[in-house]
Amino acid sequence: MTALLVSTGVIFLAELGDKSQLMAMTFATRFRARTVLAGITVATAIVHLVSVALGSVIGDAVPTDVIAIVAGIAFLAFAAWTLRGDALTEDEQKKAARASGSALLAVGTAFFLAELGDKTMLATITLATDYGWFGTWIGSTVGMVLADALAILVGLWLGRQLPERLVKYLAAGAFTVFGVLLVVEGATSLLG
Repeated sequence: MTALLVSTGVIFLAELGDKSQLMAMTFATRFRARTVLAGITVATAIVHLVSVALGSVIGDAVPTDVIAIVAGIAFLAFAAWTLRGDALTEDEQKKAARASGSALLAVGTAFFLAELGDKTMLATITLATDYGWFGTWIGSTVGMVLADALAILVGLWLGRQLPERLVKYLAAGAFTVFGVLLVVEGATSLLG
């Protein structure tokens, strides 16, 4: 229980103001809130399971330079996709209302890549070296999902308050910034 409570609190605080929270906000302006939250939850659970395994077995930092570059390129692709936009036929709109698998995959993949080597992953690895793996895994996942749920609420509000075209440009700009930062971070680490 201590691992659960400590991990929830630490990861919640670590996630506040993190790029993942900004991503959640951005995705919430484009996709359904439950789809974004589901993608975040699945990706976070997987990344944090890997984190606690690393923390339990290895306890050392994970090399993240190449992963950061790949994640940055993926973010640049999301930026281009956002600017290009999607035109759905009436039949596709009906299907999208019933199933949002591609949005779930996009959100899940983006979060998975962004979280690899992120401070919350490293914090989870560190917590797992001192606490039990299961409580740390559940607690770190809950803490991150709670923090990102707050960002989703803000994203929903922004999506309702701002014109669709502005939201599209802001979202593309945010993905571009995240992508460039990740590529630079990964390249600097790889070359440095």
